[in-house]
Amino acid sequence: MFVDEITIEVEAGKGGDGIIHFRREKYVPRGGPDGGDGGEGGDVYFKVDPHVNTLGEYRHQKHFKAEDGERGGGSNRTGVSGQDLYLKVPSGTMVYDQDNQELLGDLKEPGETLLVCKGGRGGRGNARFKSSNNKAPRIAEKGEPPQKRTLRLELKLIADVGLVGVPNAGKSTLLSVVSNATPKIAAYPFTTLEPNLGVVELDVETQFVMADIPGLIEGAHQGDGLGDEFLRHIERTQVLIHLLDGLSSDPIADFSKINRELALFNPGLTEKPQIVVLNKLDLPQVQEKWPRVKQEIMDQGYQDVFAVSAATNSGIRPVLYRAAEILAEIPEQTMEEEETGAEMPVYRLEEDPGEFKILKSPRGWKIESDTLERAAAMTYWEYHQSVRRFQRILESLGIDDALRRAGIKPGDTVFIGDHELIWEE
Repeated sequence: MFVDEITIEVEAGKGGDGIIHFRREKYVPRGGPDGGDGGEGGDVYFKVDPHVNTLGEYRHQKHFKAEDGERGGGSNRTGVSGQDLYLKVPSGTMVYDQDNQELLGDLKEPGETLLVCKGGRGGRGNARFKSSNNKAPRIAEKGEPPQKRTLRLELKLIADVGLVGVPNAGKSTLLSVVSNATPKIAAYPFTTLEPNLGVVELDVETQFVMADIPGLIEGAHQGDGLGDEFLRHIERTQVLIHLLDGLSSDPIADFSKINRELALFNPGLTEKPQIVVLNKLDLPQVQEKWPRVKQEIMDQGYQDVFAVSAATNSGIRPVLYRAAEILAEIPEQTMEEEETGAEMPVYRLEEDPGEFKILKSPRGWKIESDTLERAAAMTYWEYHQSVRRFQRILESLGIDDALRRAGIKPGDTVFIGDHELIWEE
């Protein structure tokens, strides 16, 4: 099953916990702290695999998680870092953050990778907190919480030439004749339920990739028929071959309808070079209407107008060579710009790590601060020195003063992330 859009959840690995440990050896009465750091949590990457053609493997499994880092050990041993997770995607995959619709990356080249979730930092062991003033620290950090994201993956096929037209115009037959593709072919509308790709080899030096886009009908840009889910695959193509059904009662009307749907979906699609081809020329009734159709299409400003018979493989090579000529004429810079799409990079102000919000509720006070929530998750609450260190973080961020100004009283409950604390002066 061809799947070209999917939403999944990814989670990096949690950092390993640093530990509180002291050297215990015979004849070494004051060995000192030797608690090691935790290992780094694994990252999550997407990687282009040339052997993957769809996003189908993400249809059933929706959640993916990298390995957590291991906790540190005595004798200053650092925990083992978690394995990075590489998720395979096909070439042409666009990755969006589902929460803010930000485009994170557009993966095209085989082997290309994109980091989407950073693993948590390993917590520091108590050996890191030794100082001249505190030679036996009972302070350590738990591993940093991992990043989590909900992502939307959208596949846009990368092809040089796109075949468009109404259902049953003969696009699949044409693709099967000129390439190594083997699409399903039958004489009823919507035979093609998914895009097909094929490589067209005209000679040793001339070849290109052609995509057969499922038939379009009026209203396709709004989701009618097979809907707009396949229109996005046309966006990456450089040249369109617009195939007309010679047996249609009005091929000119079909031509206008499809171009209108392309314009409504993305106005830039109408600016792509179009080669107009009337199919089924082996039939007498089509031969009869061909001169009129050709003239009316050319009167609309289209110069590349051909007639072929995909069923008998007649008249096809001139169409393909013309497509190759147009591809060769398109400047490389223009092709790269079109591949990049209409979306431009957007500068976003980075969040201030010292920024916080204090919210009052009937249950108590809630502090919203990424920095403080991360620090709370990394605190060993059972050790007084670790708790005192967290209090110093509150003071350095100015949160304790802000709470006092807001009217907090001893005994009030303070919520920080998943932690529930009692305020004491």
